Amino acid sequence: MKEKTPLMQRDGTRSVLASLLSILIGLVAGAVVVFLVGLFNKSMSLKTAWEGIQLIFLGIISTGRNAAGELTFGFNPVTFGNMLFRATPLILTGLSVAVAYKTGLFNIGAPGQYLAGTAATLFIALEIPSSVVPAWVIWILAFLGGMAAGALWGAVPGFVKAFLNINEVLACIMTNWIAANLVTWAFDVSNLKNTVENTKTAYIYKTSFNGVQTPKMFLDKIFPGSQINGGILIAIALAILMYVIFTKTTFGYELKACGANRHAAKYAGIKDKRSIILSMAIAGAMSGAAASLYYLSGNTEFFWSTYQSLPATGFNGIPVALLAVCNPIAVIFTGMFMSMLDISGLQLTNLTAYNEYITDVIISVIVYLSAFSLVIKLWLGGKAKKKAGAKPDANAEPAPKADAGKEAGK
Repeated sequence: MKEKTPLMQRDGTRSVLASLLSILIGLVAGAVVVFLVGLFNKSMSLKTAWEGIQLIFLGIISTGRNAAGELTFGFNPVTFGNMLFRATPLILTGLSVAVAYKTGLFNIGAPGQYLAGTAATLFIALEIPSSVVPAWVIWILAFLGGMAAGALWGAVPGFVKAFLNINEVLACIMTNWIAANLVTWAFDVSNLKNTVENTKTAYIYKTSFNGVQTPKMFLDKIFPGSQINGGILIAIALAILMYVIFTKTTFGYELKACGANRHAAKYAGIKDKRSIILSMAIAGAMSGAAASLYYLSGNTEFFWSTYQSLPATGFNGIPVALLAVCNPIAVIFTGMFMSMLDISGLQLTNLTAYNEYITDVIISVIVYLSAFSLVIKLWLGGKAKKKAGAKPDANAEPAPKADAGKEAGK
């Protein structure tokens, strides 16, 4: 009977522990920074530092301050709802990076794919009059159009990787900035710039101006006052779909086999070039979906500028995927965690003298450690083996003596 592998020596267990250890160290590092700033800043005090530390760990359940000025904690539907709303694009850009990584590719082109999805979504959602076409039809067209634009933009570095063997990182960097300039030009010549609200400058209309908006799906009843909508459910469904594809289908096996060894996969009859292009296209579709769901919410607006910058959401998908060890289901939870850190940063700004950028320190430490997740996993595995020890097996046969051959020859 085959002996089961000890829990602590299983790869999955060590992966989870490595991610949790990275998160814990990141949170502790943030707490140390908060303490030191509060200790040496004359305008603050140790009480302020303690409040900052509390908000780093418990910011998601902060309900503000009471009449006595003390922090209060409990279920806050607004912060929870906003956390889920912010997590939606992070989950999908994390999926974008994870899907490509499964095929042995590093998709750093998520920002460009996100921008391509943004442009396609907004043009479709705002240019088709809802007085002629039902708003729900426009929503579907805009969502699918955003995914298609992201897929097309993701397929470009996949194509040059497959046929020209150009490194996908270099190709993604180039397509990122090409997308930024194309989006700048497209919105510059469009009539989508917001001229109705006089307080707005360099903003594109919200999709709600055309009556196009993601349905709440009763989530606003659970989290009243927040920005949440049904987009989070779609993001979770897409993550589950990616998990099923990669673990339960032949197509997913071919993608993973190509990522493990492209040449061996080709020798086995797998079309490696097709797998690379499709992998990057699927990754781009996830980034495009992230942009679509964010802007189709109807309560967010795209900031248009002459020199378009790359969206941070695309890059933030990288730590989300790394923390999840590129597991599509785990990406759901790491995306929510990163969103929770954003909320904690806002709570720090609103309730204390600190600013939200302290959470950037936490994220930076977590990202740095997640990049060394393999080292942490090996360390945990070594600790587990050392703890278990080399115990002799009572059922094992005794090892032959060194001079057994001599005895047999006599």
